[in-house]
Amino acid sequence: MADGIITLTSATFDEIVNSSDTPILVDFWAEWCGPCKQIAPILEQIAAEKAGQIVIAKLNVDDHGDIAGRFNVMSIPTMLLFSEGEIKTKIVGAMPKGRMLEELNPFLPASR
Repeated sequence: MADGIITLTSATFDEIVNSSDTPILVDFWAEWCGPCKQIAPILEQIAAEKAGQIVIAKLNVDDHGDIAGRFNVMSIPTMLLFSEGEIKTKIVGAMPKGRMLEELNPFLPASR
């Protein structure tokens, strides 16, 4: 786990997402994706600032296309917020941190 962000694989996806007791935001990304690189530091900030309220995870779609296909991820970056193993919201495309937090906050528990 680098910078508070978990790296998922096809082998670990289900176990980590389904066993998380806090909401988990999965960033579907690829190395060649410019907008994915733009949001990476934003996700690192959110992981640090919202520790205990949300887990941030990344899944490389080039390496693990089976998982991307399962969730019909057609463009990247796509972020799916899971809670108790269910998708709560979907965010597609890069956006400023404030807007991303507006999208996520309704699904996050209060600060601990």
